[in-house]
Amino acid sequence: MRKLLQKLLRFFSKSVLKKYKPIIIGVTGSVGKTSTKEAIYHVLKTHFGEKEVRRNWRNYNNEIGVPLTIFGIESGGRSVLRWLFKFIRIVWIIVFKVKYPGFLVLEMGADRPGDIKYLTDFIMLKVGVITALGDIPVHVEFFENPQQVAKEKRNLISSLDENGVAVINYDDDAVKQTAEGIKAKVMTFGLKDKADVKATNYDLKVFSNGNASELNFKLEFSGSSVPARLINVLGVQHLYSALAAAAVGITFNMNLVEIVEALKEFQPLPGRMHLIKGIKNTLVVDDTYNAALLSMEAALESLKIFENRRKVVVLGDMLEIGEYAPEAHRRVGKKVAEIADLIFTVGPRAKFIADEVTKQGIPENRIFQFMVSDDAAIKVQDEIRENDVILVKGSRAMKMEKVVKEIMAEPDKAKDLLVS
Repeated sequence: MRKLLQKLLRFFSKSVLKKYKPIIIGVTGSVGKTSTKEAIYHVLKTHFGEKEVRRNWRNYNNEIGVPLTIFGIESGGRSVLRWLFKFIRIVWIIVFKVKYPGFLVLEMGADRPGDIKYLTDFIMLKVGVITALGDIPVHVEFFENPQQVAKEKRNLISSLDENGVAVINYDDDAVKQTAEGIKAKVMTFGLKDKADVKATNYDLKVFSNGNASELNFKLEFSGSSVPARLINVLGVQHLYSALAAAAVGITFNMNLVEIVEALKEFQPLPGRMHLIKGIKNTLVVDDTYNAALLSMEAALESLKIFENRRKVVVLGDMLEIGEYAPEAHRRVGKKVAEIADLIFTVGPRAKFIADEVTKQGIPENRIFQFMVSDDAAIKVQDEIRENDVILVKGSRAMKMEKVVKEIMAEPDKAKDLLVS
């Protein structure tokens, strides 16, 4: 059934794209895909209009979800009848002239070898964006090694012709290498001086109430510099999403002033370093959407700004990294030992975090281990104190948002504020 559905969606996608000829921006990477997709969407819609730009809903980034985004419809789930109505809508779009967006911003995931290649075989991109990979990328469990993950992601930009633009993270060596030998023009972004689009003089501020923040920086390109600001973000990792979006905007002749105005609307989605007011006058940093080594280290580094507050970390397993799990979790443990005052781990792999933290000399009475997030949530609630900052993070399957719900000051808002 799924294979048939996949073939039908591919067939009809090609017809829709051939008829309406939208300009397509593809986004991939091991971390930061969704935030970057959202930032690009905010930048382009400011210039071209909201109805002219469409991006993936939720996690529609695979061989089923991407075609659904092309059609502008949601999944029919397990209902044959609902799918029948969906295909009637698709045929209507193909047969009759409807209002169709001029731009598609498509996040493309790669869980297994061939995933990106499958999508780029029938979706012709104008711009390809690779966010970050790191040396132990997520989903490496299903590839031979990290280099194979990078090779798969490279398909996004190797599919571009000489009129296309590859937007790549200059600060990530694995990403930078993917651009070697491609036909398209290459535009780089990053914090390093040699990046084409870069952020300088960045400064993160958390306001006195602890429930809002802003990241000020200068956006620089081709000798020009404009002051910029991101609202309610925590951590310089959000700069990479903003810079990638700026590079895409520049590709379509937007000026820097217009781009920084658009970026003021960009805020993290639920579960992506989202600041939430906690019980006992605490601050919860909700980063529960997913976890990889690169994002774990960045999230922990972000806590350093809270110099005079106790730092509590609640970390779940990083999944889908296979044989690299012990090494990756131990590396997280070393970072935790530098930063955290109280440590909670959730899951069998996260025990490597706790073990490494112990080796680094942290007393055992500051380390708590659990197998599931439900059990951890109760203990976290008991142990936190007034003014604590609590980072909660783990792979999606670990359901770490249950911990956040237990300690957030307004749990009735969980449906709006947490990942679902």
